[in-house]
Amino acid sequence: MIQIKAKQQNVSFEKNVEKLAFVLSAHLYNTLDSSKVIEEAAKRSGISAGVIKAAWDAAGEVIRTWATEGHNVPLPGLGSMRFGVRSKSVQNVEDVKTSLISARRVIFIPSKEVKEELQATKIAITCYDKDGNIVKRVTSADTNDVEDPEGGDDNGGGNGGGTNQGGGTGTITPGGDDNGGGTNTGGGDDNGGGDNGGGGTGFDEG
Repeated sequence: MIQIKAKQQNVSFEKNVEKLAFVLSAHLYNTLDSSKVIEEAAKRSGISAGVIKAAWDAAGEVIRTWATEGHNVPLPGLGSMRFGVRSKSVQNVEDVKTSLISARRVIFIPSKEVKEELQATKIAITCYDKDGNIVKRVTSADTNDVEDPEGGDDNGGGNGGGTNQGGGTGTITPGGDDNGGGTNTGGGDDNGGGDNGGGGTGFDEG
């Protein structure tokens, strides 16, 4: 069961103006330590934790090396990953420079098995008002669609008129709430990956 929280919060960017909306985000219990994962894998496989850790570390080193060389690297049992960038696009070749790159990205493409597991998992939503009180509980009634990172137009972005579903400001941004607290005023669909802050259309390479 995937637990989702819908928190009522102010999504207005105007000073002294309150615009309340329920913003959805996945409830993250905690981040598991790698040693716990290795220990559980040792129990299930019958292989010693030391051997699994050595293989784990070696695989991580190989994946990092090959990904930085431009390869799409398989992650056994999970899918594959590759590196990419978020950047602006320009019309003239003379304007092409590294400063157009706004962020480097890690792109994970789940395997068919992972997608099917996610699709089969039920979702429960708990709604909280702005004071933190539970006001409603919702169970799965969605279409169980699973987003495919490679299935859409990878070059979308700054010129579009779409907004983030649920009022969020980002999808795969490390170090914060993945659904954000506001609306996307830049006008681009976050899946496109472009920098919406002016200066050209968004472009997501990789």
